[in-house]
Amino acid sequence: MLKFLSIRDFVIVSSLELDFSAGFTALTGETGAGKSILIDALSLALGERGDASMVRNGCERAEVAAEFDVSTLPHLQAWLLEQELAGDEGVCLMRRVLDAGGRSRGFINGRSATLQQLREAGEQLLDIYGQHAHQSLLRPDVQRSLLDGFAGIAADAGKVASLYRDWQALHRRRVSLSENAEAVAAERELLQFQRNELEGLGFNVAEWNTLQEDYARLAHAAGLLETAAFGIETLSEADNACLAQLNSLTARLRDGMQHDASLGETLRMLESAQAELQEAVYALRHYQQRLDTDPQRLREQEQRIQGVMDAARKYRVAPEQLDQALERIAARLAELGGDADLVELGQQEKAALQSYQAAAQKLSAARKKSAGKLGHEITAALQTLAMPGGSFAVALMPLAQNDAHRDDAIMGNANGLETVEFQVAANPGVPPRSLAKVASGGELSRISLAIQVATTQVASVPTLIFDEVDSGIGGRVAEIVGHLLKRLGKDYQVLCVTHLPQVAAAADHQWQVSKAVENGVTLSHIEVLDAAQRVEEIARMLGGVKITETTRKHAAEMLAASS
Repeated sequence: MLKFLSIRDFVIVSSLELDFSAGFTALTGETGAGKSILIDALSLALGERGDASMVRNGCERAEVAAEFDVSTLPHLQAWLLEQELAGDEGVCLMRRVLDAGGRSRGFINGRSATLQQLREAGEQLLDIYGQHAHQSLLRPDVQRSLLDGFAGIAADAGKVASLYRDWQALHRRRVSLSENAEAVAAERELLQFQRNELEGLGFNVAEWNTLQEDYARLAHAAGLLETAAFGIETLSEADNACLAQLNSLTARLRDGMQHDASLGETLRMLESAQAELQEAVYALRHYQQRLDTDPQRLREQEQRIQGVMDAARKYRVAPEQLDQALERIAARLAELGGDADLVELGQQEKAALQSYQAAAQKLSAARKKSAGKLGHEITAALQTLAMPGGSFAVALMPLAQNDAHRDDAIMGNANGLETVEFQVAANPGVPPRSLAKVASGGELSRISLAIQVATTQVASVPTLIFDEVDSGIGGRVAEIVGHLLKRLGKDYQVLCVTHLPQVAAAADHQWQVSKAVENGVTLSHIEVLDAAQRVEEIARMLGGVKITETTRKHAAEMLAASS
């Protein structure tokens, strides 16, 4: 329920703070006073689009904040927790700031929120019925949504739409595969050959790197052996080999140390070098022994490398990417499937169709059950809205098959197995016809109100706002409308912008909207009326410019009768 509303620098409102109560509240005032500004401000706070024209002239920004009691809305509380937007327990604070450049920011419980989040929360907080709502009632999708909402099967309708889309996706895929079976078979055959060829190659990157290293060594084995032999000969086997000369030098240095001990440091360095050279000789001999010069193995490696390079050129990739090419081929094969997959796809399509039809038939049964009840309730309301003898019906008309020449053609679409059409007979004995064809402007306004009253009986939101939905009616009908709204106020918080005294008199609370020029600037104000002020305002609505005591007495009688 809406508890509090704060408006700053919005259109012609400078500053306004309002506390709201349960029951039925009427907003009245002179034409052009800005009665709908409050609704526009609430709409902005709940995620409707705004523009720079909403910022009061000369101000930097407009700000609207609305506080709601959500203690009886567990679904909304759970949604706030899920979105990490929860605030104080049982409270939801919606806030919107709009600057003079047209940029806006939204907040829920003090945390930044997107417009989508504001709208999702707002849909669970209140419903607004505009004065031109009856125009949308002529649209088939609106009529269907109203019936589904009245029946409490909106979620079931959504499930049917989802199942229909699933079936359609499988159907299109199966048809595509069937129509292109020859091309698909040819592509599958080529891909299978390519997969077998690459799998037979047995390629992997690690093996490829090792192969290249081994081949480089084998290809240069003769030269490497020659290098090793030259090293061995130079170090130890030639007539003037390094080690032989080094041995002679160290022997002479040992003799020299007998006369000069300082040669010892040089001797130690040469002995260390002597040991290193000897180790080098041992290493070269070991290298000679293990170096492979097998020509057969070299030829095998050359053939292996040539095979990999040929495959890489064929598939237009680098050798290192051959395994990725194999993965792509396997993925495409899986996507194409086989003949068995086409059979399985057909079975999946059939199962999806059966699921859709079962859900759609269940939806149709629920619609049929509620269509009569909704028609009866709206017909009853019409009898009190200056349409005695009028009747209202919700017709369910089965859809034709989508292709009568096909054996697998079905009835139905994403909306179910039938279309929903609101039909009305304005006079007794006349068969009902489509609402769009028979209702006049005034009748459509009254029918719209009857529909709204009937469908709001199952409203899931706690606050209902009516913006001059009573336009085009008056007298006794206006009084009945007031009583209907008052009855709604027992179960919901109801706000109604009205110009009819009969409607305003039925309200539990009445606010007067006015505007005045202050320092050359037009500003709008809202005043909560007490009992005496309500008499004056109702009298103004009854009597126009000059209010007489008779008019005041009539206004007081209307208020007394309504209470």
